[in-house]
Amino acid sequence: MDFPPEISVFILSQTAPFILYTINHVSFLQDPQVLLAIGITVLTTILFLANLSVKSKKSTDPLFYVFAVFSFTSVVSITNALQHDGFIKGFMDFYISKGEPYLSTAHGIMMSYWDGIVHYGLLLFMVHRITAGKPFRSLALVWAGSMIASEIVLITGIAVGKYGKNLLPALWRNTPSLALAVWAAAKLLNRPRELSIIPADKVEVEQKKSLLYRPTDLLLTLGLIVSIIFTAFRGFVVLECSLDFCFTYIFRYEPYMKDSVGFPKVTMLVFLFYVVPLLTACVYGLYTPGCTWMLDWTLVLAGAVAQ
Repeated sequence: MDFPPEISVFILSQTAPFILYTINHVSFLQDPQVLLAIGITVLTTILFLANLSVKSKKSTDPLFYVFAVFSFTSVVSITNALQHDGFIKGFMDFYISKGEPYLSTAHGIMMSYWDGIVHYGLLLFMVHRITAGKPFRSLALVWAGSMIASEIVLITGIAVGKYGKNLLPALWRNTPSLALAVWAAAKLLNRPRELSIIPADKVEVEQKKSLLYRPTDLLLTLGLIVSIIFTAFRGFVVLECSLDFCFTYIFRYEPYMKDSVGFPKVTMLVFLFYVVPLLTACVYGLYTPGCTWMLDWTLVLAGAVAQ
C-alpha cells in the first residue's frame, strides 16, 4: 500500500525513538565515532525512503527532502526534551554522555522542545503543502530563520563555552544542518513572492501617506525602536559593560547571561550584531513605503527572534 508523501515523512520521522532506544541498549554502537557514522547513515536512508515516497510524481520540490530530514531530527529533539523532564526514559542516556552533552543544559532542553514542537509542526505542514501543490514559501522562511538562528547559537556557543574543551564527533552533524537551512533560505528568497492582488492606485495612495497617518506602521515603528534600545543594552551587558546599572541588571534580572555554557552570551551577541541592524532596517522600511525586501526579511527575522 502506497502512503501519501506527507504520511510517509511522518512515519519515517517516528522511527527516531526506536533507533535511539536500540542504540541506547546496544553497547558496541555507543562509540562516538560510530554514533557519527550512524547519524549519517540514518539521514541518508531517510532521504532515500523519502524519494521512494514521491517516485510516482514527475517532479518534486527539492525542499521536500530537506523537510523530510529535519522532520526526523525534530523527533530526536522532542525525545531528548521529554527524557530530560522525566516523561520517558532509556532513549538518550548514551547520546547525551557520548554524543552531545550540551543538549542536557537548560538551553539545550528548551531548544529541543522548540525544534520538536514548533519546527516539527511547520515541517509536516509544509510537506503537506508541497505534495498538495499549495504555496508554502512564507511559512518556510519563518522556519528557515528559526533554524538558522538555532544552529548559529548552538555551534558558536559550544565553541566558546565550557563544552568547547572536549568536542565530540557528533557535534559536526550540526554543520550540515546549518548549511541545509541556509541553502533552503537562499532557494526560498529567489522564488517569486506569494502576494495578494491589490490595485496599483490603492497602493500608491497608501505609500504617499506620512508615517503619522499610518497608525499601524507608527505603532510598529515605536515598538521596533524600543526593541532596538533594549536589545543593544543586553548586548552591552554580556560584553561586561562597566556601568553600575549594567552590573545590577545582569545579577538581578538575567543572571543566566553569565552561564559558562556560552549559549546566553552568544544569543545576546547575535541579537546585537545581526538583529539590531535588521530591526533598524525595518524601521527604515516602515518610514519609507515600498521596500519590498521587508516582505521576506521580516519573516526570516520573526522566525529567528521567536526561536
